[in-house]
Amino acid sequence: MTDDLGLFEERPSRERPRRPTAASVAARKAKQQRKKRRNRLAVFGIVVALLIGGGVWWGFTQLSGLGGYDDFTGAGERDVVFEVKGGDSTGAIASRLAEDGIIASSKAFLAAAQDEAKVRSIQPGYYVMRTKISGEAAVQKIVTPASKVGNLQIKAGTQLHDLTNGTTVTPGVISLLSAASCATLDGKKSCVPVEELAKVAETGDLKALGVPEWAVPDASRAPEPARRLEGLIAPDVYDVKPGSTAEELWTKLVTESSARLQSYGMPKLAETTGLTPYQVLVIGSLIQREAIAADFEKVSRVTYNRLAKAMKLEYDSTINYVLDRPAITTKPEDRAKAGPYNTYENTGLTPTPIAAVSKEALAAAAKPVDATWLFFVKCEKNGLSCFADTNDQHEANIKKAKANGAY
Repeated sequence: MTDDLGLFEERPSRERPRRPTAASVAARKAKQQRKKRRNRLAVFGIVVALLIGGGVWWGFTQLSGLGGYDDFTGAGERDVVFEVKGGDSTGAIASRLAEDGIIASSKAFLAAAQDEAKVRSIQPGYYVMRTKISGEAAVQKIVTPASKVGNLQIKAGTQLHDLTNGTTVTPGVISLLSAASCATLDGKKSCVPVEELAKVAETGDLKALGVPEWAVPDASRAPEPARRLEGLIAPDVYDVKPGSTAEELWTKLVTESSARLQSYGMPKLAETTGLTPYQVLVIGSLIQREAIAADFEKVSRVTYNRLAKAMKLEYDSTINYVLDRPAITTKPEDRAKAGPYNTYENTGLTPTPIAAVSKEALAAAAKPVDATWLFFVKCEKNGLSCFADTNDQHEANIKKAKANGAY
């Protein structure tokens, strides 16, 4: 029935619910997924923040000492020699100090090291330390210059044995090595005596000591065995361990020196010279003692030219070498003494080098300048030499040298 007159109350119609569309379902699911991801990210962020915060706090406590660490107190028990190796970090030093019983824990050293800038400048080498001391005491002791021992400096031109000039003694390699071997432990100083080192240098197995293969045959034929190691110790700064035996000291020194000579280019350096590597080393030593660096290549040329003409070298350095004394000129009676090192009496090179050879002198020995000189003499007070092709020119240079007060 219709209700056109409005006599009946209308009832709401009952519509059947609409079924969700596929698009609306997908949208709802996507919204739920985004919410879940946000929740997971929030939880993950909180966890990461807690981990980072905890890690930073842990690291801070370990370095600052708030986390606690073992440490010794008191004056310690006994002195020991401790080695800092090349490339060691502060942490590595601290760990080995603890391993050696010098400190109770690496943390004790690291905590004390924070306030000492000198720790970052600790050099490789050997140090006198003391067992069972605090981290603070260990830091202060290792940065004290007097604690470093075993330092050996070999300069270019240094001979194996001492040089004497009046009352002045210039220590040779053997004496320098003996001095470097010294250390005072618990109030008692000990060194390897010069005599023990000299004996090993004279009688030790050259190959076992570390002499390079290219030098062993010639060095073993040295007319004076005491001079076998001459020239085989390259100029440099070395670290040797106090408390070592004479054999151990020589082995470390010769082995490291052989590596340095190799870094200079030996034995390959000699390939274009027509000489053996050992002969080039000998020439390098003569150049080292006869000239200053500015004249190395020139004196090398004179040496090669005189050898090519079978002329005696007549180098005063070879006379002084046997006499173990430095001098610019030599006496006639000294030049007349027979001996394998006398280049006034003998033709050719000396049987061994006569001094420690620098990289520059060795390079000059392998590559002299191109010239026809046969003579030279120091003619300037600064050590420079004058060079000549003829003896007459040479005599004129000698007069010039005397006039200049060169000698």
